[in-house]
Amino acid sequence: MQFSEKMTQIETRATAALASIYGLRMLGMFLILPIFAIYAETLQGGDNHALIGLALGAYGFMQVIFQLPFGMASDRFGRKKLIYLGLIMFAVGSVFAATAQDIYVVIVGRAIQGAGAISAVVTALVADSTREEHRTQAMAMIGATIGVTFAVSLVAGPILNQWIGVSGIFWLTAVLSIAAIAVVKFAVPEPLHAHFHSDAQAAPAKIREVLRDTQLLRLNFGTFCLHGAQMAMFMVVPFAIKNSTGMNENTHWQIYLPVLVLSFILMVPAIIYAEKKAKLKPVFVTAVGLMLLTQIAFMFSLTSLWGIVATLFSYFVAFNILEASLPSLISKMAPVAAKGTAMGVHNTAQSFGMFLGAALGGWLSHSYGSPTVFVFCAALMVVWFALALGMQAPPSVKTKMFHIQGYNDEQAAILVQDIRAMEGVYEVVAIPSETMLMVKLENQRSKEFQAALSQAIMNRIGE
Repeated sequence: MQFSEKMTQIETRATAALASIYGLRMLGMFLILPIFAIYAETLQGGDNHALIGLALGAYGFMQVIFQLPFGMASDRFGRKKLIYLGLIMFAVGSVFAATAQDIYVVIVGRAIQGAGAISAVVTALVADSTREEHRTQAMAMIGATIGVTFAVSLVAGPILNQWIGVSGIFWLTAVLSIAAIAVVKFAVPEPLHAHFHSDAQAAPAKIREVLRDTQLLRLNFGTFCLHGAQMAMFMVVPFAIKNSTGMNENTHWQIYLPVLVLSFILMVPAIIYAEKKAKLKPVFVTAVGLMLLTQIAFMFSLTSLWGIVATLFSYFVAFNILEASLPSLISKMAPVAAKGTAMGVHNTAQSFGMFLGAALGGWLSHSYGSPTVFVFCAALMVVWFALALGMQAPPSVKTKMFHIQGYNDEQAAILVQDIRAMEGVYEVVAIPSETMLMVKLENQRSKEFQAALSQAIMNRIGE
C-alpha cells in the first residue's frame, strides 16, 4: 500500500479557500483590536469602559455558546449550509456595528457576529476535503493563516481607521463576509464523503474524558489566560500609547510593525529548538515566565514611549511562542481518539478567555485605573506559571493519520495489535467507520514507520 506524499490540487485549493474563511473570522476579531477602545469612547455610553470591554468581548462569549452546536448541526444539515448561515450572521452583525451610534448597538452587533460560530464547521469541511495523511498539513495552513491575520490586523487596523474609520472597517468585514459565501460555493469542491472526524471535530461523548485530563486542563487554562490577557491589554495599551506619546491612533502601527517583526524573528528559532531538541516544556515554561514579567512591567511602563515599546516587544515574543506551542502540546498530550475534542475544548477556552479578558479589563480600567488591569493579568500568569512548572514534559511524538478502506472491526483489532508492537509507537487507534487509522509515534521514526505500516496492512487486510 502506498501513501501519497503530496496534497492534490483539489485538496490544496479547498484548504486555501477555507483558510481564507478562517482568516476572515479572525479579521472580525483582530482588525479593530488596536483602535476599538479609542473609537468606542466617541459613542454614546462609551465613557464607560466596562461597556467597551463588553462590546469587545461579546464576540468571544457567543463563540463559546455556539461553536459546538454549529459543528454538530453541520453533521446533519451539511457543512456549506451552516457556513453560509454563519457568514450571513457575521455580515448582519457587522452592519449593526457599522451603523451604531451608541455602545449598546455595537454590543448587539458584536454578539451577532460571534453567534455565526463557523470555526468548527470550517475545520470539519477541511477534514472532509483532505485525506487523513494530509490533514495535519491542512490544519497547519489554517494555523499559519490565523497567525498572519493577527499580525497584519495590528498594522492594518490603524491604517484602515485613517482611511475609512472603524465603522468603515465593520462595513468592509460585512462585504468580505458576503464575498466569502461565493468563495465557499465556487472555490471549495463538494466533498465526496462528509462524516464525523475524530481528529478534527469535538465529540460530546469525549468531552468528559478531555475535561478529566489534568495535563490538558493545565494547557486549556493557559489558553484562557493567554487570550484573556491579550484582550485586557488592548483595553489599556492604545490609550497609553496615545497619552504618553501624543501619537494619533492611526499611527500606532508604527510601533506594532517593528515590534511584531522582531518578536517573530526571535520566536521562530525558539519553536524550532523546542521541537527538534524535545525541549518543549523548558521553552514553554520560560515563555510563561516571560509573560508574567511582561504583565508586571506593564504596570510601570504605561507613561513612557520606550517603556511601552520594550514591554510590547517582550509581550509579543512570549505570546508568539505560547500561541504556537499550545496546539502542538495539546496534540501531543491528547488521546489520539479524542484529538478533535481536545482541540474543540482548547478553542472554547480561547474564546471564553477573550470574552472575560475584555469584559474584566474594561471594568477594572474604568473602576480602578489602568494598572489594575495588569495586576489581574499578572495574577493569572502566576497561577499559570505554577501549573506549567508541574506539567509533564510532552513526549517527542507526532500523530500520523492514514485513510484505509475495506476493513472491519475484527481486522482493525488485529492490525492495532501489530502496530502497537512496533518500536516507537505510543498509541494507535483504528476506526473502520471513519476509514481512519491514527498512530502516535516517536518523531524520529516517522519515515521508517510508513514502510512497516504498509507491510502490516497488506498482511492483515490486503491491497
